[in-house]
Amino acid sequence: MPRLISLLPVFAALTLITTNGASAADVRLAVAANFTDTAQELIRVFADTSGLQATASYGSTGKLYAQILNGAPFDVFLSADTERTERLERTGQGVGGSRFTYAQGRLVLWSPEPRLLDAPEAWLASDSFARLAIANPKTAPYGQAAQQVLTRLGLWAPLQRRLVRGDSIAQTFQFVATANAQAGFIAFSQLRAWDGDEGSRWLIPPGYYSPINQQAILLTHGEKNDAARQWLSFLRSETARSIIERYGYTTPN
Repeated sequence: MPRLISLLPVFAALTLITTNGASAADVRLAVAANFTDTAQELIRVFADTSGLQATASYGSTGKLYAQILNGAPFDVFLSADTERTERLERTGQGVGGSRFTYAQGRLVLWSPEPRLLDAPEAWLASDSFARLAIANPKTAPYGQAAQQVLTRLGLWAPLQRRLVRGDSIAQTFQFVATANAQAGFIAFSQLRAWDGDEGSRWLIPPGYYSPINQQAILLTHGEKNDAARQWLSFLRSETARSIIERYGYTTPN
């Protein structure tokens, strides 16, 4: 069964339980929803190797960014794009010089139905489906990438009535996994973590959408938090990079 991910409101950041069961956090993370499974494993390894506890709130990049602007007490932001981290750095809500790309995401069109996507571009252009899921392009970078793919194929306008928009890439995945949409554009990492039927997929060629460079930044709330800096250092380590790549991302040299 797919993992169901709750999108937590701002106040929940104060009461979250860490993924490894600890009751208090040394560092609080805001994490883009596509990175949920990967972050959960990274948090466990971080705790084992450092003795420090991290807790994470997951959601769309746009909504987490809005929470940070409204004072949510996060120490580190793991965005799914570069735009929000750049803004935070410019406005002084992110620590200058601390942002870096921790992962490069890949977009995939997926359906639980075998062979449905044997000819994916033809299928998208057909009338053989009622619902196609994408993340909201206004708040989710993977949704923006999906919009770019459909625009390239000349299908963005024709498919408007059949698009189901998830608030995050996590909700988009749930739409497809629960058959509320016959297929959907999701993060390849989500499919790597999926333990259900393989179905059919189309790994979108990189030239069909702008690179999904996912950046981390130390927030001013965590500037004096040594655990936050240790988390960022861990995120750049070979141990973390190997985990990130195992979940279907690429990492910068």
